[in-house]
Amino acid sequence: MLKRSSIPPYPNFYELLYTYATGVNPALNTRINEIFRQGHSPTVNLAEALYNEFLKSDLDERISAVSERMHARIEAVHDAIDSAMVTANAYSGSLQAARGDLEAEVTPEALKTMAERLLAETRRMQDTNRHLEMKLEASRDDIAALRRDLENVRRESLLDPLTKISNRKSFDEGLAAAISEARRDGLPLCLLLLDIDSFKKFNDTHGHQTGDQVLRLVAMTLKSNIKGKDLAARYGGEEFAAILPHTDLEGAVIAAENIRKAIQAKQLLKRSTNEKLGRITASFGVAMLRDDDTASSLIDRADRCLYAAKHAGRNRVVSESELANIEAA
Repeated sequence: MLKRSSIPPYPNFYELLYTYATGVNPALNTRINEIFRQGHSPTVNLAEALYNEFLKSDLDERISAVSERMHARIEAVHDAIDSAMVTANAYSGSLQAARGDLEAEVTPEALKTMAERLLAETRRMQDTNRHLEMKLEASRDDIAALRRDLENVRRESLLDPLTKISNRKSFDEGLAAAISEARRDGLPLCLLLLDIDSFKKFNDTHGHQTGDQVLRLVAMTLKSNIKGKDLAARYGGEEFAAILPHTDLEGAVIAAENIRKAIQAKQLLKRSTNEKLGRITASFGVAMLRDDDTASSLIDRADRCLYAAKHAGRNRVVSESELANIEAA
């Protein structure tokens, strides 16, 4: 595809079309397919714009900036320590020389000169130590600030940039931790998956900006209807997930129904025109952790429940307790 479009195979462009080819970013695929349908010729500038819109993150740049600051601070401390060591070695040499002189007969004038020289070198040693202390104090403050910056970067790396809820990476880590905790404490754990009904059609009809507004609305509704240790995440495209520790299947179904009703109750407005766009709905699949489950098998069962909800007419919740009857039908 890069060759046909005369786009150089730089890493960012390769990532862009690799992501398109795998289909893991439906919004990107929709945009590129729309460009193809409209007959536009792919260009480097267009590829750059698409990469910046869908894939580029400033996190790498921020991590690099923090690393450079850390390196500069460490170099400054090393220089101060080296200087202090040189001065200390010189001072030690002076003391050794003075000791040798004192073992021999010393005139009062020579003793005075020796004392003045040692006093001057002691003051120089004190100045060097004060300089080192100042460097170390500044480094301590800088390292505390760098630690805060790195924590902010780490936290943002786990957020979906559009919806500001947890991203897939955070979801994967959170689910693994929740499964370990549930097994350790012998408590229930449920997984909820939801998918916005007919989102592609809505996106094509009303545009991507309005589609993004819908994604943010669903994310906000999902997050506001869970609590405690529950984790809301954007699973991919128009699909979302919620990890519900300490929650049995009945409680998870109730939570899913509350979220479904809250989403359906939202009246959509196009911000630019205040045009009423109607309502959206979502379908839900709910599964509970079993003794022999892995993260993958739990996700697969919740996904099958979600597919069953779609197949049964959308805008409904299907739990694994209903799944066997629905699949048999």
